[in-house]
Amino acid sequence: MNPAKVDRARVHSLEDLPNIGKACAGYLRRIGITAPAQLVGRDPYELYDLLCVATATRQDPCMIDVLVSVVRFMDGEPPQPWWAYTAERKAREAARRHQSAR
Repeated sequence: MNPAKVDRARVHSLEDLPNIGKACAGYLRRIGITAPAQLVGRDPYELYDLLCVATATRQDPCMIDVLVSVVRFMDGEPPQPWWAYTAERKAREAARRHQSAR
């Protein structure tokens, strides 16, 4: 759903979450997330890894951004478009690569 149209009081299904449509809701269900409340306190990077294992393929890294957006929303932050988290993800990935190179 478009983040600007999300009403926290009306979030009951996965499709009610910001940035989650039918396909992404299906991915969440594949990894055992069937209700928005199950995202509270979760690690979006761990969820991404679970999704990659469940689908036996490396998902597009933008899926991490989507997962960050919904986890943070369920943790109380205002709804944001998924791309609001892209720079953060890229910085985290660069830092991890830098650490590995040491």
